[in-house]
Amino acid sequence: MSHKRIPKRKAALAAGSVAALGAAALLLPNANASQTNADDATPKTFKAADVADVASQLASQLGDAFAGSYYDAGKQQLIINVVGNDSNVVNQIEKAGAVANEVQNSTSELKAAAKTLKTDATIPGTAWAVDPKTNEIRVTADSTVTGTKWDRLESTVKSLGSDVATIKKSAGTFKTFVDGGDAIFGGGARCSLGFNVTAGDGSPAFLTAGHCGVAAAQWSDSQDGAPIATVDQATFPGDGDFALVKYDDPNTQTNSVVNVGNGQTVTINQAADAAVGQQVFRMGSTTGLNDGNVTGLDATVNYPEGTVTGLIQTDVCAEPGDSGGSLFTQDGSAIGLTSGGSGDCTNGGETFFQPVTTALAAVGATLGAGDAGAGDAGAGDAGAGDAGAGDAVDPSATASDPADAGDQAGGAGDQAGGADDQSGAAGDQSGTGVDDGSGLVTTP
Repeated sequence: MSHKRIPKRKAALAAGSVAALGAAALLLPNANASQTNADDATPKTFKAADVADVASQLASQLGDAFAGSYYDAGKQQLIINVVGNDSNVVNQIEKAGAVANEVQNSTSELKAAAKTLKTDATIPGTAWAVDPKTNEIRVTADSTVTGTKWDRLESTVKSLGSDVATIKKSAGTFKTFVDGGDAIFGGGARCSLGFNVTAGDGSPAFLTAGHCGVAAAQWSDSQDGAPIATVDQATFPGDGDFALVKYDDPNTQTNSVVNVGNGQTVTINQAADAAVGQQVFRMGSTTGLNDGNVTGLDATVNYPEGTVTGLIQTDVCAEPGDSGGSLFTQDGSAIGLTSGGSGDCTNGGETFFQPVTTALAAVGATLGAGDAGAGDAGAGDAGAGDAGAGDAVDPSATASDPADAGDQAGGAGDQAGGADDQSGAAGDQSGTGVDDGSGLVTTP
């Protein structure tokens, strides 16, 4: 299918499936809603994007008494786990508007248990993350962990002591999502970007999964087409799964908009840390828009290619073709990049994401045109830019034309606005290529 050349590359991430409309209906009516509470209410209600910052401050204040935190989405409350029943600790938590929850396992005990798992049970097909809701480490084993491998894993978990860790069997196989979908192309592989950014030297770039970045050095907007971007940095496996890819055209403009289909977009205002219990949305060309909740942090996943640490664990479904895509919140916070997992969108499963804040800090980049800070984990002042409508949409384009990919990779204006400005952006829906947020790696 032919396509119209657009002067400025757009950063709208196009929906890849009609099925996205169901999740879009859930997302969009409340995209700009605020969660407020009277100043004298105890406990307070919080926006999901704000809890990570409050929890971080309390962790610093409480020291060893702090044993993790999570977000109660139903009550919009921040729950702080504490070891012991020190009234001063409880008072500090309540003063911040949070809820104190006494638990058995301290943060240091859970970290020590995770180190034991890393030493004794680093088996391909396993993963673990701290679940603050249960105050335990949740260990997951996929379908390949059987026989002596299972015995080894089970024995290691039992050695940690009672109520420290639990094992769950997954019917699928842990893998990076590496097939299907329309995206960018490089060296016989295909992937899609997660979020457009500005590199530390001021050049336009985008973030994607690290396993995409190590698959090829240059990327095109069409199969066998001329390269439009070159990998600058990539990490996979190891301490994350992220890559910084710089656009070859220095005039490419980068904004932060996710197109969730049906002519609707969500402006990405800031990078934020995830919180367990938080609702999140994932965009991908294979399965479109899907939502779920964060279930664990600082997850370790033992992929066939090697171990990856520091990931976000969720129950958001994903399938081959969704790798590299964007994970974000209803109020416009960039949370993660799709790494991998197990299962599908029929039976469910576990999906892991690279935290955006960690990736931005590691590569020295900022979201969009550079107004949203790289390390700002939801403090509420991620930039003072204009989150307005941007340039006009190209009405002649379609959401199924991969040839349009090269015309969207960047922004029509500055949309990295303040954390409280959620006015959205018109964006451009003209293709599914580099901007569909799906991600995939496949070789002929």
